[in-house]
Amino acid sequence: MTAAGTTTIRSLRDHLHGALHLPGEPEYDRIRLPWRRNVDPRPLAVAEAVDVTDVRRILSAARELDVPLAVQATGHGALTPADGGLILSTARLRGVEVDPVRRTVRAGGGAVWGDVVAAAAEHGLAPLSGSSGEVGVAGYTLGGGLGWLSRRHGYAANSLLRAEVVTADGAHVVAGPDDDARLWWALRGGSGNFGVVTELELALFPVTEVFGGVVFFPGERAADVLRAYGEFAASEPDALTTVCILLRLPPVPEVPEPLRDRVVLAVRAVYVGPAEDGARALAPLLATGGTPLLGGFGPMPFAHTPRLNDPQPGAQVSEEHTDLFRTVEAGLVDVLLDEVAAGEAVRVIELRHWGGAVAVRPESGGPAGPDDPEFSLIAIAPELDEESLPGARAQMRRLAGRLRPYATGGVFLNFLSDPGRTAAAYTPADHARLRELKRVYDPENVFRQNHHIPAA
Repeated sequence: MTAAGTTTIRSLRDHLHGALHLPGEPEYDRIRLPWRRNVDPRPLAVAEAVDVTDVRRILSAARELDVPLAVQATGHGALTPADGGLILSTARLRGVEVDPVRRTVRAGGGAVWGDVVAAAAEHGLAPLSGSSGEVGVAGYTLGGGLGWLSRRHGYAANSLLRAEVVTADGAHVVAGPDDDARLWWALRGGSGNFGVVTELELALFPVTEVFGGVVFFPGERAADVLRAYGEFAASEPDALTTVCILLRLPPVPEVPEPLRDRVVLAVRAVYVGPAEDGARALAPLLATGGTPLLGGFGPMPFAHTPRLNDPQPGAQVSEEHTDLFRTVEAGLVDVLLDEVAAGEAVRVIELRHWGGAVAVRPESGGPAGPDDPEFSLIAIAPELDEESLPGARAQMRRLAGRLRPYATGGVFLNFLSDPGRTAAAYTPADHARLRELKRVYDPENVFRQNHHIPAA
């Protein structure tokens, strides 16, 4: 580092209300590492912001040093390492305040969904959160946000009522329908390309209890269930969200004995409404699987829906591939069964039905989400190490090639770990508009350690 750079870092440490961590210091390694351990950043420093002033100072330092700036709360969406740059940690901006009269919540830029769900539940309300309480609200929302309530209420991005943002030039602005509506539009799906979001105001919905659960069928019945899924989904009510997951489970004591060391198909579902209606709506799909090995459905607080994904995965190296489909063809089902049963790195393939409110683009909505989504797929090779990583990548390339004849070519940003496919997450018109707005709000490309949208 040059003498001028050393002076800038020293000045930042002296004036920061939060903490600054340098290589070799105790907290540096803990805070620099994202949840997604495919990325192993080696920044000049990690700066923890506790207020807007801190955010502006960190941003100013990155510009003065002319180094990459990565904004990180939980790191679930980390894509590229900010080597030689600065990591701006928003993890301490975790305030959550619910307005039960207006049915809104104000959440800090580092808040996680578990905090918001718990605070909203005290008032009989729920946000459009995802399946994990440990995921950051800001990154999830700016990337679109698809959860258990989305078929009824749409993308989380379109529940964003306003946002406080520090833009690339250091200005602290409010984006909303009456305050910088162009930026508000871009934030609702444009990821972190337009500034550092320090606070979000989101709509809440009157949901307290749902009908939900998960059942596991033997792998021998997986083909029957998956082939029936497309027909079932065509008449699925918007109140019901279903996900089918092919799993190859290891022979370890943590896995329940009926599922251990075998391929199974899990059906997860949540119905927003009376339990008897949910059971009736789900019955045709479950009937195709016969007698389950384990699991069941029943009434549950919405706040407990993250438990449907237990055990929650820890920080890890993994490889993923995602695609979108309009139908579930027999050939597609054969590919999925082949790849999971192959005994290689891919151990999880999730197939989710979309439709409902996410298939309707509100006139006032942002650029989140592809056109006419029907089904999404995420294939995961989890818990990799240096030895298994090359094989996992090879299998993912093979799987991507086998899926291509069935896929639409589009992707959903929150599910995407390949920054080379970012443009495919948008309609051509939305991507062109986002590029124009990138030129307006970040002409020097300060915010590029993300799903990057280049300026027009």
